[in-house]
Amino acid sequence: MKMPSLSWINLEWRWQKFFYILIVAEVPFTVSALALFGIADPDLYRTQLWQEGANHGWNSDPIEILYSYANYAPINTPTPWNQWITTYNVIIAVLSMFVMLVKTVMYITDTFPPLLSVIIHGTLAALYAVSIDNQAASDYSDPLHPSKYPWYLTRSCGAPVNPSLKGYCQQAQGAFATTVCLCALFTLHMVIALICCRRTRGQMMELDSKTAELESPGSTFDDKKWDMEMNQYPTTPGTTRGMKTPMTPRTLAFNTLDGALPGRRPNKDLPLRHHIAMGNETYKGR
Repeated sequence: MKMPSLSWINLEWRWQKFFYILIVAEVPFTVSALALFGIADPDLYRTQLWQEGANHGWNSDPIEILYSYANYAPINTPTPWNQWITTYNVIIAVLSMFVMLVKTVMYITDTFPPLLSVIIHGTLAALYAVSIDNQAASDYSDPLHPSKYPWYLTRSCGAPVNPSLKGYCQQAQGAFATTVCLCALFTLHMVIALICCRRTRGQMMELDSKTAELESPGSTFDDKKWDMEMNQYPTTPGTTRGMKTPMTPRTLAFNTLDGALPGRRPNKDLPLRHHIAMGNETYKGR
């Protein structure tokens, strides 16, 4: 079975300036999210805002949690006032900061293709979409005081809100606005990267031209041409004339002395050197 071709995937960014623009826009929002969510954790103002809404009849009362504890009843903290959403926001803010630093370095070193950008920014956009949904969740735990959205998202932080909570109310509004902006930025990142993943018609034509050039007969070595070029190199000693053992220069020198080379007559009677103690005696084979 033939595998599908992935030649349509582009590994280069088409609009590089947009990446830098989005990174510059992402920096202040990421830092703001990390600061706002870090300040709010674990419970700087969440319960106070919940109680302030209960005092005005805008949502449920946190005292119900104590009643549930006392009566051993199931405890169902409304989503916008739950501790886990605050912790969740801190985690995704730290993750966003880490990803921003790493992807910037990878982009500068040309190791951040558009396909990887689609995966990363799509994941971050989904995480921030979940955060938006939880921050703006409803509170129907008290049938007498239902709340479709947290009161600080539908009302101003002025009167009749307690003046001591005005700053906390604005921080909660700013955290929600930052979350929306980051979700939009990551979605835009993903869309631009998705567009860059697809090769243009001109890039496809250029790729087809290069592929055809590489596959043409003149660009590769056929067997005859390969043999012709290999014959220009000297043959390895020991692999020609039926000889099986390789011949090294040292072996060749010893064989020359022994007369063991092909085509040479062995010389068994080599003259011995004359020793001074032997006198003038002449030896056989001189």
